[in-house]
Amino acid sequence: MSALAAQAEAADQAPVVEGMDIPAEIARREARLEALAEAKRAMEARAQERFEQEQADYQQKQAKRQAQRDAGKKPRGRAPKPPQPGPRDTDQVNLTDEESRIMPVSGGGFEQCYNAQAGVDTETMLVISTHMTQATNDKQQLAPAITRIGALPQALGTVTDLLADTGYFSKANAQACREKNIRPSLAVARDQHHLSVFDRFAPDDPSPVTDDPVTQMKHQLTTQSGRALYALRKQTVEPVFGIIKQVMGLRQFSMRGLEKVAGEWTLATLAWNVKRMSVLKMAQ
Repeated sequence: MSALAAQAEAADQAPVVEGMDIPAEIARREARLEALAEAKRAMEARAQERFEQEQADYQQKQAKRQAQRDAGKKPRGRAPKPPQPGPRDTDQVNLTDEESRIMPVSGGGFEQCYNAQAGVDTETMLVISTHMTQATNDKQQLAPAITRIGALPQALGTVTDLLADTGYFSKANAQACREKNIRPSLAVARDQHHLSVFDRFAPDDPSPVTDDPVTQMKHQLTTQSGRALYALRKQTVEPVFGIIKQVMGLRQFSMRGLEKVAGEWTLATLAWNVKRMSVLKMAQ
């Protein structure tokens, strides 16, 4: 008897695990293979979307460098590398909730997450806009927030200023605020704490003569009134997130899928507004 025949005979004589439902086991494995194939298709689609975005950014950088050459200036820094298409070794898809994404979390490390956004009124600390996104970067989230704020009833008043940390800063975002008659206060870099007495009470520099929204915003943030206005951010939106997580106990979402998680976040912020309105009523 050959070795191959011996192995085949041994396989034929192997006992079936007691209680095993062979059709159900085959169906389970086929479903698992289909889930893996679907995950592969999702990974390839994400990779293509990322490649198109990176390609657009690459072409924009190349055009900027070429414009500098045409103006007789030498481009600074290294030339950008063209993006590579296709999935990467680090790409992953969650089989439990395919719409969630791996994101860095405070305290270090990474978790399967969504990115919850909220706009908070500085006078009442009421949440006036929310949305949920799969993007880790906040730079693309200011435009959706402005759209939602613009859709609010006129009876609620008019938004005059928008305060956000450095994660939201970009020239496009500053321009988007200006187009909606909203004065942006987007931190360009990390705040300098503990200013000296001379710097804190120094007279403001004259306003720059320019239409550039970033230059105007940078100057506004250096003025005494601008610093006082931006300081409201930490005592407005950050406590809302902290109380929702620590006091109300929403430290993770129970639902799966972007739409359902967005609904859960809306309910959480509505609950916060009810609590806050109760406090405001008692303070009257």
